[in-house]
Formats: sequence, C-alpha cells, structure tokens
Amino acid sequence: MGQGAYIFGCEGVQVTARERAFFRDANPWGFILFARNVDTPDQLKALTGELRDCVGWHAPILIDQEGGRVQRLRAPAWREFQPPLDDINTLGNAERAMWLRGRLIADDLAQVGIDVNCAPTLDVASDVTHPFLRNRCYGTDPDTVAKMGRAMVDGMAAGGVAPVMKHIPGHGRGTADSHKNLPRVSASRDALSIDFAPFKALNDLSMGMSAHIVMEAIDPENPATQSSACINVIRSEIGFGGLLMTDDISMEALNGTVLERGQKALQAGCDMVLHCNGDLNQMQTIAELGLMTNAAQKRADHAALTRPIAQSIDIAALDDEFRSL
Repeated sequence: MGQGAYIFGCEGVQVTARERAFFRDANPWGFILFARNVDTPDQLKALTGELRDCVGWHAPILIDQEGGRVQRLRAPAWREFQPPLDDINTLGNAERAMWLRGRLIADDLAQVGIDVNCAPTLDVASDVTHPFLRNRCYGTDPDTVAKMGRAMVDGMAAGGVAPVMKHIPGHGRGTADSHKNLPRVSASRDALSIDFAPFKALNDLSMGMSAHIVMEAIDPENPATQSSACINVIRSEIGFGGLLMTDDISMEALNGTVLERGQKALQAGCDMVLHCNGDLNQMQTIAELGLMTNAAQKRADHAALTRPIAQSIDIAALDDEFRSL
C-alpha cells in the first residue's frame, strides 16, 4: 500500500481516538512532534509508540531539536544547548563540539523513540539574516557551514538519528521571518552559489527541507517550496537526490488554503508536504493530496530504510567532554 504524501503532527500528549482513526486511514509517511506533545520521557516514549501503532510500522518520527530557541525537549528531563552559532563561535574545537552536540541530542531523542531530527541548518548566515534564523546557522561562510553540518550529521548518526538538512536551497539571505512573511532575495545567480554550496557538500543526505523564500534570479514569482525552477536547481545544480519535504505548509509565507499550498508544492516537485500544527481539520484537508508519486515513494523508502542504528558509547564521558569544551 502506498503512503500519503504528507507528514502530520498531533494535538497533544496522547493520540486521541479521532486522530487514531484518521491516521490509520490517511496513512502518513511519518509524524512530527512539537513542545505541545512533550511532557515526560515516559509519556513521550508512549506517544511515539502510539503514533507508529496507528500506521502499523516503524514510521519516521521527526522533531526540531537544534538547540537554543528551537528545542522541543527541555530541561530538566533533557539536555539543553546554546544556539549553534554561539557554540561554534566560542568553543575551542567547534567541529568536535558539533559532533558531540549531535551525538548527545541523538541520545535524548532515541531514548523516547524519535529517529529523525530536522537539522542541520545549512543556511549561510550574514549581517542581513533575520534574527529568527541567524544564530540557528552554523557559520557565515559555506565551507564552515558544511564542515559543522557534517559533524552534526555524523554525531546524530552515531546515536541512531537521521538528519533533515534545511532550508534548501538556502534561507540565509532572508530578511523576513517566513513564519509570518515571504522573504524575497534579489542576489544574482552567481552570488546564490554561495548559499547552495553547503547543501551541495551534503547532497548525499537522504532528506532535505525546502525554503519558503523567493530567489528572484531563479523564479521571481514563487517561493522555492512551490517553484519548479528552484527545485530543478536543488536536483541538478545542488545534486540532491533524497526525499524533499516542504517546510511547514501552514507558515504564513505561503498564500492560499493549506491544500492549495500543498498542491503547488507537489506540482513543483516536492516529494512530501510537512504539516505541523496538529489541527485535525487541516490535516483531513491535506490528506486529499493522496499518495506519493512512485519516484517520491522510492526516495521515502530509501530514507526510512537507511535510518542509522545507534553505536554503543560511554555517554557520560561524552557529556563530560562537551562540558570541558
């Protein structure tokens, strides 16, 4: 049976009877969790099990656990981290710190049944990057971003957690918060190669998340999420062959109903629509998008089958090492 071309959230800390019936019928490829879904480790582990029971397989369960502002699991039950750019700019061995950060985050996630983290953030930061994003980035030059991103990916993989690189093909030049408004970038086609470079360096990853941003030099009308020209750049110039999901389809950078937004994204070439707010009525509408295409299903199957397996390690020693940095 094919799977729906969408990833869904749920409303609270347990799956309701209505959600359970809907997920069973809609058959989403995976689920994404937010702070509203998090109470205790035991509760969260039970929730990830409930969600997988709804679809009858070990479906991917995603979260945004970047550290800093974007961190759904919080103290005292889980580790907390500084924003990535703060650590990278201040720690003595930033590359090792990012590996440790990835491995420790993966330890927290894997223990509660979460096996996909929406990281690394490979957007290249600059003085114009909107504050909603800037200190979530890994550097101000593409080589540093790629190196730190790879370290984060390798650390998470060692802990059994798969990455989703974002926001492809690059959100660093955005001067607006795409949760609220649509950023527009007027940089030249040549200049945009700087933004593409970290994604190109990590184009072997199995999952990526699109950017709700207009790159006028490529497509002056449509945000990358809904632009066949931008997605062609992602597939050809950047060389990313993995599963391409949208950023949250309910963000206000996009126009139209959530269904219209999702339709435009899939028509442009995204494989899957990410819907995050847990609104059941909206999810029922999004489910009208139907199944993934055959090509998208193959990429989704590859992403699911290549989720890493945790390697045994002395976590307490890694905690100590990270604190020592």
